[in-house]
Amino acid sequence: MAESTDVFDIIHTTRAMRRLKPDPVPDELIRKILEAGICAANGSNRQTWRFLVVKDRAIKERVQHFYKRAFDEWVGPRYQNSAPPPGSTAEKYTRQHAAVEYLTDHFHEAPVWIVACLDEGDSTPNRASGASIYPAVQNMLLAARALGLGATLTSRHLRYEEEVEATLGLPKGVHSYAILPIGYPMGRFGPVGRGALSDFVYEDRWGNPYSAAQ
Repeated sequence: MAESTDVFDIIHTTRAMRRLKPDPVPDELIRKILEAGICAANGSNRQTWRFLVVKDRAIKERVQHFYKRAFDEWVGPRYQNSAPPPGSTAEKYTRQHAAVEYLTDHFHEAPVWIVACLDEGDSTPNRASGASIYPAVQNMLLAARALGLGATLTSRHLRYEEEVEATLGLPKGVHSYAILPIGYPMGRFGPVGRGALSDFVYEDRWGNPYSAAQ
């Protein structure tokens, strides 16, 4: 499956694609992805989002050092000590772990990164801050899928936020919220498995089953 125009097909097949080819991605496709991002809703329509497109291999290698360190200290042990989430199985969870480890080792080889940031000035980030950037991130993930490109939302670098943001050259008051590695996928798009609505949705009162869940 490559390009698609049906929004529900795109939504239901936008998997996290962690195995990416190093082949160059045309600038016009990245531009389309970014344009989709800035169509998103954001707090008070202030448009404080900023996006850094990274192609420089040396920069990506320096960031990958901290990305790998976070895997060794946090992500890897979490996979080893956690049960599969709803909608998954032990086999699928093992494959996911392998894909995450692959991305960790090859993070710097993704041809393009989009670093999603907010220019927050002197204000302190809070729980509402993500509402001004993550809708844009989701738009970009869906746009990448529509163009036949693989991508995933990763925020693991925030374990070493100061070091990574210094490496990326972000100015004071600008903070990163996600990195999207983008490239042509090695695997195929397919149905997203997240579990049934009944696992996550309640009606009127917390814990009360949602009547329309199947």
